[in-house]
Amino acid sequence: MLHLLAVWLGDRPWSVALHESRYAYSILESVHVWTLCIFLGMAILLDLRLLGWVLTDVPVSSIIRRLLPWSVVGFVIMVITGLLLAFAIPVRTYHSVFFRAKLIMLVLAGLNAWYFHSRTQSGMSAWDTNYFPPRAARAAGAISLALWLGIVVAGRMIAYNWFDCDRQPQPSVVNWAAGCVLEEPTE
Repeated sequence: MLHLLAVWLGDRPWSVALHESRYAYSILESVHVWTLCIFLGMAILLDLRLLGWVLTDVPVSSIIRRLLPWSVVGFVIMVITGLLLAFAIPVRTYHSVFFRAKLIMLVLAGLNAWYFHSRTQSGMSAWDTNYFPPRAARAAGAISLALWLGIVVAGRMIAYNWFDCDRQPQPSVVNWAAGCVLEEPTE
């Protein structure tokens, strides 16, 4: 079903035009990376503060208040450009093992951020100025760092065709993970 949607999207004139454009795809990719740097730079500062490794004399609330607006702007633009990049080559993107891994890690990073902001941050007044925040806050920072490292690596690996569906034969687990639609051999 999703494969057919990807094929349909790939056949749309705007998708073809975006992918075949001399400048548009490259500009989108550049903006995606720039906004990733903005978002990730802010997230890393917060995560390192939550771990008690940097800016320990600055209250966590102050860091969040100052960095969150920049993080949100970077994240929104990063998602928009990422979606446009995926829509430019939807079939290949949909079947990319690395894209699928990236999406899973993005969901996990979102759940981690939600949990931190809705649960852990709610009691921040008690630990805001502590050198080391509580274990839950440190765990959120460590999990965030690990997931974003994985997201960046997976995102970069999307460009490579090591496990593309048209590179057969390959192990059945790779075909399964990529959602490859293989034609049945005819006798």
